[in-house]
Amino acid sequence: MLKSLIAVFLAAILTENYVLSKFLGICPFLGVSKKINTAVGMSLAVTFVMLLATAVTFPLFVFVLEPNDLAYLETVVFILIIAALVQFVEMVLKKYIPSLYKALGIYLPLITTNCAVLGVTMLVLEKHAADASYTFLHAMVNALGTGIGYLVAMVLFAGVRERLEDADIPKSLRGLPITLIAAAIVALSFLGFGGIVDGLL
Repeated sequence: MLKSLIAVFLAAILTENYVLSKFLGICPFLGVSKKINTAVGMSLAVTFVMLLATAVTFPLFVFVLEPNDLAYLETVVFILIIAALVQFVEMVLKKYIPSLYKALGIYLPLITTNCAVLGVTMLVLEKHAADASYTFLHAMVNALGTGIGYLVAMVLFAGVRERLEDADIPKSLRGLPITLIAAAIVALSFLGFGGIVDGLL
């Protein structure tokens, strides 16, 4: 049990990284990764929403929607739950951390439509359907690992982008082109972690 939880956790951070491997949540990844402190704040907000969303949606689907033949409402219900959680996070940040609230700007309410958050809640249900031993605890560990993986990707890329500001880049590659090239190289670097997690399974 512990071994499988560790494997799920490491896979979520490294080999199944939602940003660098599954390419979900790219909009805030490119938009809020210019400074490390903003990237960390955004990642913590996303992680919090992922954990709460998984904690609510997993039992809701397993014990309410699926037994009552309402599984087809999964996407609508999950988006509504995520939207409510994002509103809660937005209110808390606005009241207690206004500087971070201003720094995140439009990207904070966009967590609602962040496909990484919706992806976490839906993909754990696919894993549960494929393997009955994949429990609620596995889903929560996966959500935490995904959030940490999101944080790792954001901070790494923010560091790269800060270095790029001082680099002598050809005029034709400045701006978005060099940003996308750097993102591709960072994503490629995560391929090397595949063997580590495979060895645990």
